Amino acid sequence: MTTFDAFARFAHATPPTPPKPGQAPRPVEERLAYHSQFVTVRTPAIETLARQVRTLMILGRHQHVTARPSLIVTGPATTGKTTALLQVGRTCHLAHTRRAAPGDDSVPVAYVLVPPGATAKTLAGEFARYLGIPVTSRMTTAQITGAVCHTYTAAGIKLVLIDEIHRLNPRTSTGAEAADWLKDLTERVSATFVYAGIDVTASAVFTGVRGAQLAGRASLIDCGALPARAGDREPFRELITALEAALDLTAHRPGSLPRLAPYLHERTAGRIGSLSRLIRQAAIEAILDSSERITKGLLDGIALDHLAEEHYRPRTPRRARPGSR
Repeated sequence: MTTFDAFARFAHATPPTPPKPGQAPRPVEERLAYHSQFVTVRTPAIETLARQVRTLMILGRHQHVTARPSLIVTGPATTGKTTALLQVGRTCHLAHTRRAAPGDDSVPVAYVLVPPGATAKTLAGEFARYLGIPVTSRMTTAQITGAVCHTYTAAGIKLVLIDEIHRLNPRTSTGAEAADWLKDLTERVSATFVYAGIDVTASAVFTGVRGAQLAGRASLIDCGALPARAGDREPFRELITALEAALDLTAHRPGSLPRLAPYLHERTAGRIGSLSRLIRQAAIEAILDSSERITKGLLDGIALDHLAEEHYRPRTPRRARPGSR
């Protein structure tokens, strides 16, 4: 995904198609592959991010004096941050493709991962790699930066998506140089920058003078765990209903998963990634064991990611609060 060719393939790939009402059952292998990929549900975070990205791209279109306003998607692990980032990038890429004139070879979107222990040079190298800019070990950071800024401008990049931003640590000398490099890039490339990372506001990214500069330019989108209830709505149950509607199982009873919403919320701590994995894995097991339906017993027998498992059945029992029985 971190090269233009890979991102373009992702953007143009046909999304998995849910079964149509009355459709004859698809072959087992086809249904296994479908649940492995599965659909992407438009979560509140995706909707909010899409709306704000569209607005900021228009807002910054003619801004040349200072860096454009940016966005930061933050939240705990497995809450859908990368999914939201990629879906917005795909939408932007496809919208550009539909409007592009014949022969237009401009590149609307860049997607870059911050490498572990990022330095200014390694981060610049990741930006270069996305567009296939030749980089040699002898090149200085300034030379790579010049090539990146020139090529990104010539390619017409309008949206830059930077994932794993929590890996950036301005408290170290190399991390500070990387943070300064990134700030310099935002001022030299005419694009809207969107960052995503784990609990960014609590990380080193927002600390000190450099953190204040980033916080002063970026709006925050919280991609946290979904609550069981928000006012009169039940966001988590709504998500379960949408995921259930996309299942391709021959004997599953519609409505049975939403009825398990309290259990599923406790089981996954409201994390979208954990819920999606649990339902997809259960669907695959239901096909393999020929039951073709998802039950609480089947769900309870599936081992989830460590975060979810520690929340639901911690290996070290939680201490009772003073005065509790």
